[in-house]
Amino acid sequence: MIWHPVVTIYGGIFDYAGKKERLEEVIGLSEDPELWNDPKKAQEVGKERKVLEGIVLTLDHLHSGIEDNRILLQMAVEENDSDGFAAVQADITALQEELAQLEFKRMFNQPADVNNCFIDIVAGAGGTEAEDWAGMLLRMYVRYGERKGFKVEVLEEDEGEIAGVNRATIKLDGEYAYGLLRTETGIHRLVRYSPFDSNNKRHTSFASVFVYPEVDDSFEIEINPADLRVDTYRASGAGGQHINKTDSAVRITHEPTGIVVQCQNDRSQHRNREEAMNMLKAKLFELEMRRRNEEKQNLEASKDDVGWGHQIRSYVFDSSRIKDLRTGYEVGNIKAVMDGDLDGFIEASLKQGV
Repeated sequence: MIWHPVVTIYGGIFDYAGKKERLEEVIGLSEDPELWNDPKKAQEVGKERKVLEGIVLTLDHLHSGIEDNRILLQMAVEENDSDGFAAVQADITALQEELAQLEFKRMFNQPADVNNCFIDIVAGAGGTEAEDWAGMLLRMYVRYGERKGFKVEVLEEDEGEIAGVNRATIKLDGEYAYGLLRTETGIHRLVRYSPFDSNNKRHTSFASVFVYPEVDDSFEIEINPADLRVDTYRASGAGGQHINKTDSAVRITHEPTGIVVQCQNDRSQHRNREEAMNMLKAKLFELEMRRRNEEKQNLEASKDDVGWGHQIRSYVFDSSRIKDLRTGYEVGNIKAVMDGDLDGFIEASLKQGV
């Protein structure tokens, strides 16, 4: 076991001294009554404080935990206390896991990584096969969000004619939701013996996944109302009798970019419009980030070519194999992955900077 103070070892990596000093400044700002006269500034300060506390307080806890266990270990050795030694081992294992989680967060280096996120899922060509696959991916990401303790909301769900969905949009509300899921963007390919084919032939289906962050007022996204076309329509799908009686669903088209967002989750047209505007701001932010990174692929065009050319992951059900084509990470437990166990894929992609 390594018993050196964790702040000494990892303080330089995480800039402990600098972050602790900044945290003290931010706490001072947050306690100033005048701050709340500027809600935008208050939101920015609150967000920065939460991130800084996540690093500084964790390192403080790790340091004190190691120091406490150093003393307990000495006592266990002196008294030949096997139970005490086992307790120290268990505590150190927990501290190591806490440190690993902190190191993992170091890979979140984009400004919106800490934010909530939206996920668009679109079925590729292939009718029922592709729509069923898109529905399976929708369930997978909903289950992932639930496993992480995120608030999960299905904002739009265009159901397939027989099974699954043609397209869907969900929102995951939780810390680092976008940072965790941004590498899921791309084409997901399924190979299986189809339950919809009476001849039981092997089919290949595609669906696209597009992840983009929710942006708040700390990100300057200007939208000219004259650039928007707003359409209302009657929501479809589950929702009771009311959902078919009023034009509560909202579709917003941003004319300069061609970006289209829609929301039918709420019975209130006002609420759906507000959520659709949040989605539009998020997509415009993502578009700007792509431009700054000199990515030539158009934001919406990335969802159109749902085929062989842009695959990121292959799900081969009859071989019990799911492989990420970018990192080479592979697992054989299909049920666990489809139930939302994506941690291995996400960790591998973040570590390799995908």
